[in-house]
Amino acid sequence: MEDFWVFGYGSLIWRPGFDYEERLKARLSGFHRSLCVYSHVHRGTPERPGLVFGLDRGGSCIGMAFRVAGSKRQETLDYLRARELVTNVYREASLPIRTADGRRLAAVTYVVDRGHTQYAGKVDAAHAAAIVARSHGQSGPNVEYVTSAFEHIEALGLKDRWLQDVVSRL
Repeated sequence: MEDFWVFGYGSLIWRPGFDYEERLKARLSGFHRSLCVYSHVHRGTPERPGLVFGLDRGGSCIGMAFRVAGSKRQETLDYLRARELVTNVYREASLPIRTADGRRLAAVTYVVDRGHTQYAGKVDAAHAAAIVARSHGQSGPNVEYVTSAFEHIEALGLKDRWLQDVVSRL
């Protein structure tokens, strides 16, 4: 079995949870990272949803690409599906990415389903911060998720003024 790639844009950047052979910064075109998903499990509950990242259409997104050994394909996909598809707010897709070293590859990633009831759409920074500040799910406080994401996104050398605004309000 051939190795394959996984593209991470949120918590997969710093906590992939699977074994990989190589990790590189990469760009996905046609989608951008957005706090556009109401979390009912990992960072919130149905009664008090949190906000987590999704890949929403338009723009581009820099994240991390992980090369996974072909022998770990099914194990990795099973893990990712259990993690990302718990409420089916994301769709699994194989999309073209470009790595920092110039390679063009296909990578498995998870794109938000805009028709799903957990799709939050565009949320202003003040409202997003209020949601994040009060939410907690099976994976911990929503504040922890958003601040960790912000730190890791900045560590990639990226600036996200909207996310910085959200974090400054927490």
